[in-house]
Amino acid sequence: MPINSIETERLVLRSTKEEDAPFVLQLMNTPKWIQNIGDRKIYTEEAAQKHILEKMKPQFERLGYGNYTIIRKKDGAKLGFAGLYDREGVEGVDIGFGLLPEYEGQGYAYEASKVLMEKAFKDFGLKVIKGIVNPDNLASQRLLEKLGLRQVEKIKLGEEGSEVLLYKSSSIIPLS
Repeated sequence: MPINSIETERLVLRSTKEEDAPFVLQLMNTPKWIQNIGDRKIYTEEAAQKHILEKMKPQFERLGYGNYTIIRKKDGAKLGFAGLYDREGVEGVDIGFGLLPEYEGQGYAYEASKVLMEKAFKDFGLKVIKGIVNPDNLASQRLLEKLGLRQVEKIKLGEEGSEVLLYKSSSIIPLS
């Protein structure tokens, strides 16, 4: 059964919906998103809505988890994404996150990712979580390590994809 909403002390993680298309467009076109995650060629709200319907929603329907929009409880601000992804080019499930620049460095990505890892092990029955990160993205590498993942190798995503660092949890990790 899908888990469409998860709460932490400061945040609500809600499955990304069609109504989030303007936010998806904004987030996926920030310079850091394009540099560290890649240009998804989403330049209009219509393209963002199509991405939600064709990429995000099907995984939720198939696995019960996927991309969550991170919403701050105190004011309803949409901060970014965190999710568990069954991604082409990565065997197994990987955790990912991205925030609007003004919300970085405040612990939101860690808080959201930590609760997602807990749900992954407890509710979704996953035994291992992976993470992929651009070799130049030191902040995300540190966050993956804080979550208990360790770099295991470099991989290339797709035929013409870029080289990324692959991180992996060693086993079910009690997060403090």
